[in-house]
Amino acid sequence: MAVRNEAVDDANARLRAEVRDWLAEHWDPDLLVDGWWRIVADAGWTAPHFSAEQGGRGLHRTAANVVRAAFAECGALRPPGGLGLLMAAPTILTHGTAEQIERHVRPILDGTHNWCQLFSEPGSGSDLAGLTTRADRDGDRWIINGQKVWSSMARECDYGMLLARTDFGVPKHNGISWFAFKLDQPGVTIRPLREMTGDAVFNEVFFDDAEVEDADLIGGAGNGWTVTQTTLFYERTGIGAGGSHAGFPVPGPKGGMLGRRAGDAAHDPEPSSGQLVVQFADVVALAQSHDRAGDPLIRQELARLYAYSKVGQWNAQRAKAEAKHGGGQSIANLGKVAQTRIMKQSASLAVEILGAEGTLAAPDGSGGGRFSNALVFSAASSIYGGTDEIQRNIIAERSLGLPRDEHPGRGQPYGDFLREIGRH
Repeated sequence: MAVRNEAVDDANARLRAEVRDWLAEHWDPDLLVDGWWRIVADAGWTAPHFSAEQGGRGLHRTAANVVRAAFAECGALRPPGGLGLLMAAPTILTHGTAEQIERHVRPILDGTHNWCQLFSEPGSGSDLAGLTTRADRDGDRWIINGQKVWSSMARECDYGMLLARTDFGVPKHNGISWFAFKLDQPGVTIRPLREMTGDAVFNEVFFDDAEVEDADLIGGAGNGWTVTQTTLFYERTGIGAGGSHAGFPVPGPKGGMLGRRAGDAAHDPEPSSGQLVVQFADVVALAQSHDRAGDPLIRQELARLYAYSKVGQWNAQRAKAEAKHGGGQSIANLGKVAQTRIMKQSASLAVEILGAEGTLAAPDGSGGGRFSNALVFSAASSIYGGTDEIQRNIIAERSLGLPRDEHPGRGQPYGDFLREIGRH
């Protein structure tokens, strides 16, 4: 293990040096952000783990975090983040046509477009396949009606990964389709949902005869459940790895970054909603600064948190490796459950180290109230990306081979099932 870690460390050190050399030649703080991000995308640094043909550099999965850290160390504006990079781009690369890839992936890599997820509905959260938002074919377009909920950053986004039912006459998993949906159009209403942290990261989205072109149907009509498994895989492995490239800097015109001077944007503090994940290094620094690093109970919990974090990273690497051979799905579910535990424990331990000071959520609290906010927000980690209960069901059925529960309406046309229970 030590030899392997040394090899990884050496590879990361060489990559960091390569990035520094590249930045020394190309970083210009007087460029506008959109121009700078085009240069970064052309060089393959936005998603270095993508292949060269896909707009990356063919590096290992963790290269993205090394690259972003090197940008920050050099004072350069990091590549754009967002759910488009984490989920939409790899999904479209897997299931999209060459034309769809050209049209949608490049604007993700150069920060032109920001994406959100339009999956969950008020009546189908954990039972994602139970969605009832419908898409009706009308020539070369589809007409969308329905509602989505818990859509992170929807107000700041240009496109959404939309799941809609295109066929009610087949079993529920078979009649779903995945669309690249343009949000800025008549018939789309986005309303923020205020959280107990005071933020409004999540939103509900309403569709009233909204439209999406057939050219933006990814993976074919009725194949949306298969496409969705790819999206969820990248979401859960991203969460399980504790990856930081999904969020800040915010891409797209609504994020307010594109027309700014890159040097000014490079020094922006991360938004409060992006500081709700407490990293292991944050907790260690907190224990040292508050003279708690010698406390045996604190040290024990730090050791436990470190072990969880390392196992989570190895688990994510294993999932990525097995994904190349068509596996790794249930490992991603393990990683998601593990990351939930890490999020809750890291925030809880941070507040414990701070004591009474850690309970202040106000700006005059420790870290501007960051750690108390992180503790409150950590409960959400058991829900977003698929609830812990759903993850454990998948692990039990797909990894352990335990028998599946009998679900009402299995194999029945979904429209008939909905009429029986009075929902259609």
